[in-house]
Amino acid sequence: MRSTLLRAGGATAGAAAIFAALAGPALGQQDPPGNNGTIKVDGVDFDSHPDNEPHVGCVFQIDFYNFDEGDLNATVTFEGQPPTGGGTLLTDQVAIGEDPAGGGTDLDASATYDLAEALAGIAPHPVQGHHIRLTVEAQGSIGDETKHKVFWVEGCTPPPPSTTTTTPGETTTTTQPGGTTTTQPTRGPGHPDEAPPAKPVSGRPTATG
Repeated sequence: MRSTLLRAGGATAGAAAIFAALAGPALGQQDPPGNNGTIKVDGVDFDSHPDNEPHVGCVFQIDFYNFDEGDLNATVTFEGQPPTGGGTLLTDQVAIGEDPAGGGTDLDASATYDLAEALAGIAPHPVQGHHIRLTVEAQGSIGDETKHKVFWVEGCTPPPPSTTTTTPGETTTTTQPGGTTTTQPTRGPGHPDEAPPAKPVSGRPTATG
């Protein structure tokens, strides 16, 4: 409809301009062609408001708003941004074409990420944490399909490894990340799966019968 009106001439074009001025807000809620979508970084507690949080915990969401309808996917890439470094940390694919573009508050998709494992061994900034660059390549846009966000994540400390302590003749204790402890009896010195050896019998057996 918009293309037809723009191509019309004379009085029809003038009437179309008046109609567009009066109905502009309503038309703006349709699915216009072009680079409609926006991305936002959302920290815990997650919500559906189109606000962006530049400082989040190690678990966070990426929200996709106002993308066009269709069989469309976004390629999500997280990289370490100086001073963090580390190159590519994580990549993902997210379906974003659920419905027509409905404006800046139209949430099309959310994806939750945890960068603890990807950032293990990379020292954080002492105050800010890890500096992350997000790149989203979204299909279906006319124009620039690539969008970027740079933000900080904090608290990305990997869990401690499990530890095992064996007390000969007593128990074997294994401590898992998160504080879970498992204790098993030790059946023989240095050999948890073997029974202790039999003790020899001294003296002569007693006759019976």
